[in-house]
Amino acid sequence: MKALNVLVLTSAALTGVHAMAAEKPAIALVHGAFEDAHVWDGVSAKLQADGYRVINIDLPGRPSAPMATNLVSGDVYRDTVLKAINGESQPVVLVGHSFGGIAVSAVAEAAPAKVKTAVYLAAYLPQDGESMLSLAKQDRDSKAGPALQIDEAKGMISVNYASRADLFANGAPEGLRKALPDLIIDEPLAPIATPVKLTAQRFGKVDKVYIHTAQDQVVSPYLQQKMVAATPVRLEFTLNTGHTPFLTDVPDLVSAIEKSAE
Repeated sequence: MKALNVLVLTSAALTGVHAMAAEKPAIALVHGAFEDAHVWDGVSAKLQADGYRVINIDLPGRPSAPMATNLVSGDVYRDTVLKAINGESQPVVLVGHSFGGIAVSAVAEAAPAKVKTAVYLAAYLPQDGESMLSLAKQDRDSKAGPALQIDEAKGMISVNYASRADLFANGAPEGLRKALPDLIIDEPLAPIATPVKLTAQRFGKVDKVYIHTAQDQVVSPYLQQKMVAATPVRLEFTLNTGHTPFLTDVPDLVSAIEKSAE
């Protein structure tokens, strides 16, 4: 009988552990412009080690998710994320970096019940009718504008090679600064200029968190603060990094994401 009681108690304890683990929401990661899903590799590994299921999403129109440029649109980005999270039985924590904030917002509008929390990491946090382009034009402190090169014939936008390290890896170790320019990819132009349609009844009801990046040269602290003032969020965190904390400060970024998921 004593052995049976021990077995029952052990089983109950294990069941409790499994139940606690099951309570953790899945975390879906949406990269920004000029990036692919590999930017999240370090973050994904740490989240998984901490017991989270991670859904790492590649948006179409880049080498990791090929699609003809003329077919890429904001709706395609939204639908790609929706498809990736559609099989989840519980709402997910949806993290968007930079331009990924536009895609996250579109998903929150389309399927608010699927999103536990929308987390904006140095991301564009739009209001109804805004686009990445319209928000970027409001950013008086961003240094990205002069480095952007538009090829209308190909429908692509790129970042001047010589500017990439200073824009995306300011404050990073020299080895990362040297490697990063070759990791930046060209981006389909159309989604960047496409306004997102949002409503108070759907997008407005989704829980939101903003992770600020205090040394950001792309989406400046000025614009980050302006967007949060226009669209209040439940929680705010500030990382003392440039635009790519998933490369330069994985521990603090993961901590902020996990606190957002609580």
